[in-house]
Amino acid sequence: MYVCVCNKITERQIRDAIRNGTHSMQALQRELGVGTHCGSCAPMTKTILDSSLSEQVAKDPDRYYAA
Repeated sequence: MYVCVCNKITERQIRDAIRNGTHSMQALQRELGVGTHCGSCAPMTKTILDSSLSEQVAKDPDRYYAA
């Protein structure tokens, strides 16, 4: 599904970037260009970012929380 129509960025591209270490909206904007034109995709992109990061933490909490 296209999230950013202006720059033709899909949800898969966003999730792949997050999985590969892009962990902020600013980094997604720099790397993919998402949210840099009209901005209407920013809320959905933030939702995808938050849910993807939550999934990563749930799968490997030791990586994100020091003991």
